[in-house]
Amino acid sequence: MATPQNDAPILEIDKLSISFFTRLREIPAVMDFSATIMPGEALGLVGESGCGKSTVALGVMQDLGVNGRIVGGSIKFKGEEMNTMSLERLRDLRGNQIAMIYQEPMASLNPAMKIGKQLMEVPMIHEGISQKAAYMRALEVVTDVKLPDPKRMLNSYPHQLSGGQQQRIVIAMALMSKPSLLILDEPTTALDVTVEAAVVELVKDLGKKYGTSMLFISHNLGLVLETCDRICVMYSGEAVERGSIEDVFDEMQHPYTQALFRSIPLPGTDKNARPLIAIPGNFPLPHERPTGCNFGPRCDYFEAGRCNAGFIPMTQVRGDDRHQTRCLKHAEIDWAAPPEVAEKKQKGEIGPVVLKMDNLKKYYEVAANALFGGGDKKVVKANETLSFEARESETLAIVGESGCGKSTFAKVLMGLETATEGEILLDNQPIGNIPIEKRSTKTIADIQMVFQNPFDTLNPSMTVGRQIMRALEIFGIGNNDKDRRARMLDLLDLVKLPRAFADRMPRQLSGGQKQRVGIARAFAGDARIVVADEPVSALDVSVQAAVTDLLMEIQREHKTTLLFISHDLSIVRYLSDRVMVMYLGHVVELGTTDQVFSPPYHPYTEALLSAVPIADTKVKKKHIVLEGDIPSAMNPPSGCPFQTRCGWKSKVPNGLCEKEVPAVRMVAEGHQIKCHLSDADLEDMEPVIQIAAE
Repeated sequence: MATPQNDAPILEIDKLSISFFTRLREIPAVMDFSATIMPGEALGLVGESGCGKSTVALGVMQDLGVNGRIVGGSIKFKGEEMNTMSLERLRDLRGNQIAMIYQEPMASLNPAMKIGKQLMEVPMIHEGISQKAAYMRALEVVTDVKLPDPKRMLNSYPHQLSGGQQQRIVIAMALMSKPSLLILDEPTTALDVTVEAAVVELVKDLGKKYGTSMLFISHNLGLVLETCDRICVMYSGEAVERGSIEDVFDEMQHPYTQALFRSIPLPGTDKNARPLIAIPGNFPLPHERPTGCNFGPRCDYFEAGRCNAGFIPMTQVRGDDRHQTRCLKHAEIDWAAPPEVAEKKQKGEIGPVVLKMDNLKKYYEVAANALFGGGDKKVVKANETLSFEARESETLAIVGESGCGKSTFAKVLMGLETATEGEILLDNQPIGNIPIEKRSTKTIADIQMVFQNPFDTLNPSMTVGRQIMRALEIFGIGNNDKDRRARMLDLLDLVKLPRAFADRMPRQLSGGQKQRVGIARAFAGDARIVVADEPVSALDVSVQAAVTDLLMEIQREHKTTLLFISHDLSIVRYLSDRVMVMYLGHVVELGTTDQVFSPPYHPYTEALLSAVPIADTKVKKKHIVLEGDIPSAMNPPSGCPFQTRCGWKSKVPNGLCEKEVPAVRMVAEGHQIKCHLSDADLEDMEPVIQIAAE
């Protein structure tokens, strides 16, 4: 926190405006943006994709490319105006006093250079220290960011590390010169919740250790609550609300902030009784912003002739000098009034078993020396005796960290891989050993998939509408192109995309928009089972609400079985009927959502729940941070797969956890756990998530 003798701001942004210039027009990306960050303070910048968060960060770094220009306002770093700084002075500051961590770690790493060399470059260039001193500093920060075997890490190339490890290396690189200001642009989006929790913990600790101030850009409100002191909410290029975390979370004073909170699943929300409320309409394009309030066309409190009369400045909220809003009506709105809930949905009747997996195993044989193919063969046990059933109209969530076998099982189900052992039955017909090219059109239409990465699933040379119509054609839906076009336009409506997008190419869409096209296409074939592999991880929270609502709506109408693969346990809790927790190829817990989210837990489930960031100041969480990474499936630990990271292991006598794989046991009807802990120990478990009384 700020020290009394040094209370001048580290960063002062005043009425900043940034535009991008194309051949056709000037496109204002950020308008009238102000923010102040004090020494040791963390400011969270939140809002949907395209609202200008990253543009603000790039403005601070003075790195707006050829087309970008600061057209108004000032940015001061430690009292020094950055807009008029020489290139030499900027070079001195960047990476030294101001460091930035980007969303995509590989964008910051040189694939042809060892990690150690990349880290050592920073202090050698900025501080002129010796190679030996730089190596020792690199070793220290790699240890600080909790990477296993730091010496081996320094000797590795980026491609030899997992995504989470790469991101931690990028954080280490940013910290090499102990900067005064750290800008984090969605630094944990691609990471597992357990890794995210460790990274967030790390960033907070290092902030305290080095007294670093932070600008934390995220669309995850829970993450901002856990990491920041103050928050600034952005919408369509403008700051719409600013204040301390408590002010904004508990006493919000802007309709957009309220709409954001209503579109995220908090503990207690229920998909049928209390559905999420998606923000109506679409985000305005920069050159099509309305007059007056940018949020006006989507706002429940809009008043024509007043809200669209002209420029609306930020104003102080009465009674609080640090809380500001860009809403003319904030003093007139009853913020405590309950939302007009979308009609209560009738839960679909869960029907007979559609899919059954019985002792499924999927092993891969790889050469011990994978690069040159020499040496002995090693076996990667991706799925280990997987057994479960999924019913009609049921949502079964499959959760676990990267590398636990979730996507491998999905590939086997889709026919992209065949099972090593065991059976997969679709309507009692075995399909586990039938590759996709030998499956009937009906089987392929019956099992569809929404993939995690929207960029790889669309044909870059075909319009969006044509791609959806192609799927309809393959599955024999519609009598002619006119029918299929009408159905395609309906599907675009469903996933909240403008109909004009039918004639756009994928390159003209944002990542979130591409994902919505993928979802529309998967549901085009009226599938019986839809495997959704992290389908909303790339989407903004407001869009997540619309998409999850869409998934539920289609499920209710078509009695679809949804296998929802995710590491976002907030969405899982909201969406699913049952939850299957996987770790290193094993199912460690399986039960109804209520059973899995309340004790007794498998120790791994307990750690997963503790890692979930929740955007609610009234929620208290038990604090568990897992040490180390998930072990390699090529070289799994002996005994229980989780024993190397388990905090409960000491309670089990005779080192049993290290010797034997635990048997599956039922702790209640329909609730199974794979663990050596005694019944008494399991009963002693306390709830991880507790909601404080009002």
